[in-house]
Amino acid sequence: MNKSKTPLLSNFEMWQKWKEDSDIEAKKELIEGYLPLVDYVANRMAIGLPKNVSKDDLASNGIMGLIDAIEKFDYRRGLQFETYASWRIRGAMIDGLRQGDWVPRSVREKAKKIEEAYQHLEQRYLRSVNDSEISAYLNVSEREFQQMVQEIAVTTVCSLEDPIRDEDSETRSSLLVDEKAKNPDYKVHEFYIKEAIVKGIERLTEKERIVISLFYYEELSLSEIAEVMSLSPSRISQLHSKAILRLRGALGKNKNQLMEH
Repeated sequence: MNKSKTPLLSNFEMWQKWKEDSDIEAKKELIEGYLPLVDYVANRMAIGLPKNVSKDDLASNGIMGLIDAIEKFDYRRGLQFETYASWRIRGAMIDGLRQGDWVPRSVREKAKKIEEAYQHLEQRYLRSVNDSEISAYLNVSEREFQQMVQEIAVTTVCSLEDPIRDEDSETRSSLLVDEKAKNPDYKVHEFYIKEAIVKGIERLTEKERIVISLFYYEELSLSEIAEVMSLSPSRISQLHSKAILRLRGALGKNKNQLMEH
């Protein structure tokens, strides 16, 4: 991330005024200073979203997430605020999208079917399965499968943010946020989550792994990745979707373990 997007990388004194003295002006300055982080997350979230989703709506939800992050962040632990805040901002944006019910039920059902297909087949074969195997399992042609993946591309903007338990809003990624470190269950959750993600990444194809790496670690946009890999943006979007569905399938296998612990 470009440092210009986060001008207050280590403003210890400002955090001290807000946290120790409840200085409202210091809080306002922190919010204003980190507003570019909301724009940054909104721009990445907007990739592949339907036209009826406004970037302004994303940003307004994101600001609420930023305020929440500033209120809950413990500056004394020496953690990177930008990382913590990004999860909060992204989570607030996703909550806003969910409340708006922007993904049709039929598309959600297709995503779930493909995720379950990856989970079932890769558990059976203990390897990465290809498009023809998934298509056969779903009883559709490969062309139909590719169309399904293209349709559900917008749902993967939520990535690993789906709830682990249907009855609450705890998410897979939130278990990795350091605020839960004091919970005695944290280490157990962390172990299973990391184990599942490692296994899931091992199942990705080479191209899927490159897309995930460039998007989530190098923070390139899908169009920039398309240029780097000499592929069309729609093809990159497909690779991203399939990678996320594989990873969600891998995490789904460990759902029972997470719920037991």
